[in-house]
Amino acid sequence: MPNPVSTPVMTSVNTPEALGHAVRAARKQIGLTQPQLALAAGVGVRFIVELEAGKPTVRLENILRVLNALGGSLAVDGLPTSPSATGAP
Repeated sequence: MPNPVSTPVMTSVNTPEALGHAVRAARKQIGLTQPQLALAAGVGVRFIVELEAGKPTVRLENILRVLNALGGSLAVDGLPTSPSATGAP
C-alpha cells in the first residue's frame, strides 16, 4: 500500500538525469513499484525504466502522465510571458 504523500517540494531539474532521479525518489517515497507507476500513468514499464535512467529522448506527453500519476506537475520558470505562452490564441 502506498505511503501518504508528504508536503510537496519544488525540485529544480535541468538535465534528463535530474528528472529521472526526481521521479524515482517520488515513486519510492509513495511506495510504488515501476510497474505500478507505469500502470497508473498509462505508460509501459520500459518507459519508466528509461525515464528514471535519465534517457534524454523520452516523450514529453508521457513524462507529464508520469508526473501527474505521482501527484506532481511541470512548471516552467524564468521565461518571458506572452499570451501564446498561456495557451491563449
